[in-house]
Amino acid sequence: MLDTILKILLVALLLYIIANLFRGLFSALKNDPDAPPMSHYIGRRVAYSALVILLIILALAFDITTLNQRPY
Repeated sequence: MLDTILKILLVALLLYIIANLFRGLFSALKNDPDAPPMSHYIGRRVAYSALVILLIILALAFDITTLNQRPY
């Protein structure tokens, strides 16, 4: 059960990372001085990417999930 929740959380975080990537792109293409800068969205994307990596490492360390077995 915890494994499924973790996978759903990771997929949601990855989708949020992709959304921030595109928001940064649109922010770079617009010349709106009142909008947040592109670095705001890119920095958020980097922080959530680090969180995803940390969650994967912790899940492997606490045996919540396992790596794929070798196919050969």
